[in-house]
Amino acid sequence: MRVQFTVAIDGPAAAGKGTISKAVAQHFGFAHLDTGLLYRAVGLKVLNGADPTQAARALTPGDLTGGDLRTPDVAQAASRVAILPEVRQALVDFQRSFARGPGGAVLDGRDIGTVICPEADVKLYVTASDEVRAHRRWKELTGKGIDVTEAEVLDEMRIRDSRDAGRDLAPMRAAADAVLLDTSALSIDAATAQAIAAIQAGLPA
Repeated sequence: MRVQFTVAIDGPAAAGKGTISKAVAQHFGFAHLDTGLLYRAVGLKVLNGADPTQAARALTPGDLTGGDLRTPDVAQAASRVAILPEVRQALVDFQRSFARGPGGAVLDGRDIGTVICPEADVKLYVTASDEVRAHRRWKELTGKGIDVTEAEVLDEMRIRDSRDAGRDLAPMRAAADAVLLDTSALSIDAATAQAIAAIQAGLPA
C-alpha cells in the first residue's frame, strides 16, 4: 500500500457517514478525522461569545472531544459558521495536512471530496431519506436525555441541509466521481461492508 491513501466520505447529517468512516478507518488501519467536529467546536465557542474567525484559528485537538458538541444548538451554530470564508480557510490547512499523513486517512464531512481533498483516492457520498435520518438523530438525542420531538429534529435537519447545500462557498454535494451509498434501508454492518468494498477496489494492487 502507498504511504498516503486518502478516503473522502461526504453526506448530510445522520446518514451514517461518521459511523461508517470510523469503521472503515479501523478496518484498514487508517487515521480518521470527523471534520464536522471542527465546525461544531467553533460553533460552540461562538455560542459562548467568541469571534468565529478567532475561534477557528485558535482551535486545538482538545476542543474536539467535548460531549456537548452534539446538541442541536451546536449543530445549527456549526452550519452558520461554516458559511464564513474566514472560518473555512482557517480550518482547510489542518484538514489537508491530516489527509496527507502517512499510513492512510479517512476524512468525513460535507465538502471533503469536492473542496478539501478533490484528489482523494476514493470518494463516497453517504445519504439517506430525510425521515430516516431524522428518526436516527432523534433516537440519538433522546437517548442522551435531550428533550426534542422527532418533528422538530426533521425541521432543523431540513433547514441545515438547505443552508449547507445552498451556500456559495463549498456547498454540500456529491463529487462527480463519488460512489453513492444510500443507507435508508441498510443496517450499519451492510452499509459498512459496501463502503469497505468500494475502498478496497480503489487500493493499489
